[in-house]
Amino acid sequence: MGINRAIGRLMLLFIALYAILATRQIWVQVIAGPRLADNPHNPRGAMLAQYRGSIVARDGTLLAVSSARGRTYPFGPALAQTVGYESARYGTSGLESVFEAQLVAQAAGNDPWTQLLGIFGKPQGVRRGTTLVTTIDPAVQRALYESLSAYPRAAGLALDPRTGEVLAIASVPSFDPARIDATFAALVGDASSPLLNRAIDGLYPPGSTFKIVTVADALDAGVVSLDSSFDDPGSYQVGNFVVHDDEGEATGHRSLAGAFALSSNVDFAQIALALGPERWFEYAARWRFGEPLDFTLATSRDHLPSRASVTPSIMAQLGFGQADLLVTPLRMALVAATIADGGSMPHPTLVRSNGEPPLANPIDAQVAGQVRDLMIGAVADGTGTAAALPGVTVAGKTGTATNPAGRSHAWFVAFAPAESPRVAVAIVVENAGYGGAVAAPIARRVLAAALRVPRG
Repeated sequence: MGINRAIGRLMLLFIALYAILATRQIWVQVIAGPRLADNPHNPRGAMLAQYRGSIVARDGTLLAVSSARGRTYPFGPALAQTVGYESARYGTSGLESVFEAQLVAQAAGNDPWTQLLGIFGKPQGVRRGTTLVTTIDPAVQRALYESLSAYPRAAGLALDPRTGEVLAIASVPSFDPARIDATFAALVGDASSPLLNRAIDGLYPPGSTFKIVTVADALDAGVVSLDSSFDDPGSYQVGNFVVHDDEGEATGHRSLAGAFALSSNVDFAQIALALGPERWFEYAARWRFGEPLDFTLATSRDHLPSRASVTPSIMAQLGFGQADLLVTPLRMALVAATIADGGSMPHPTLVRSNGEPPLANPIDAQVAGQVRDLMIGAVADGTGTAAALPGVTVAGKTGTATNPAGRSHAWFVAFAPAESPRVAVAIVVENAGYGGAVAAPIARRVLAAALRVPRG
C-alpha cells in the first residue's frame, strides 16, 4: 500500500513537471514566438535564411538567390545598390529591404500547434519566401553598368516610356553585396560613397539637358514658337552676370531648332527670361519638380531655388539648368519619357505590376511632338551626334553641367525610336567634361542594347 502511494506521488510529480514544461513551451512558441522570431540573433532565422525568396529579372534571370551556402547575387556590383543586400549583422537594403516581408521564409506560418512540431531541429512546414519579379532587362543592365564602369563616378537609368518600367539602373562605384559583412565598415568610410545609388539619390545640376523642359514650357506657354529666331554673339549680360556658351562658342543667328541643336546658353537664357519666374514655378509644379517621386525605392527630392531668390540672373541660368537647381538621373529619364509619351509622365517602377496611372501631364501632345523634333535635330545635326544609331531615329539632348567643386558633369538624355519610343535613358558622368563626348556614347550603347540593334 505504501509503495503504491509513493509511485502515485511520483507520477503526479512527473505530470506536474510535464505540465510546467508544456506550458512554458506553449508560451515560448505562441506568446513570445513573434518577438523571438524577429530577433536577429535567433538561430531559427539562420535556418530559414536558405528559404528566402529569390529576386529575378523580367525574363527570370536570377538577381538574388538563397541556398544553404547563403545569399548570392549573380549580377554582383552591377545591381548592388538597387537589389541591395541581406545581412544578419547589417540588415537589408534596396529591394531586399522594401520587400522583406514578401521575401522572408516562414516556418509553420502562425499556427501554434504546427509550430510545436518544430521545437527541435529543422523548421517544420517551411514556406519559401515569394519570388520577386523585377522589370530589369539583363542585357540592358549589363550594357549600362559596363559602360559606366569606365569612369570613377557615374550613374544612369533606362526605362520604358510607355509603362514606366525600369529596364536598367546602375551607379558606380559599387560593391559586392555578397561580401557585405566583410566590407561594410570600409564601404561606409569610403569617400566615393559606393553604397549611394546615384541614379536615384545623386543630385546634380542638369545643365543643358534641362533645355528640354525650358523649351517645352516656353512652347506650351506661347512664349516662343518654332518660327522664333535668336542672335547669339557668344555672351549675354544680365545684371552683373554674363552668360557664356560652352567653350566660348557663339552660335550666331539661329532658329529655335538651331538654338536647341547647338545648345546655345545665350538663347536659352533669353527664353527663360521671357518665360519669367511665375510661369517657371507654375510649370515646375506641373512637372512635379521638387516633389517626392512615388518610386519602388526611396529617392532624393529635387532641389529648386526659393521663389524669393530668383533674380533675373538666376532666372537666366535656370533656362539652361544651372543656378540653384539639382535633380536625379531618374528625374531626367522621366523628362525624356514625358516627351516620348506625348506629354504624359509615366509612373516609374522596378517591380512588375498591372500598370499605374501617369504621374503628371505637364504639356500637351502637340508641344511634346515639337520638342521631340527638336531633340531629333540635336542628335542628327547638333551636339548629340555621338548617340546616333544606324537605322534608328534617336531623340536626345546633351548637357555639360558646371560644377563649382570641379570639372563639369557630363549628361545625356534620350529616347528611341523617336517615332514610336520604347526606351528612354538618362546618363550622368561626374567631373567628365563635355556631355556630347562622354555621356552620349554611353546612351548609344544602352539604347542599342534595349532595342537589340547592332552598335555599328
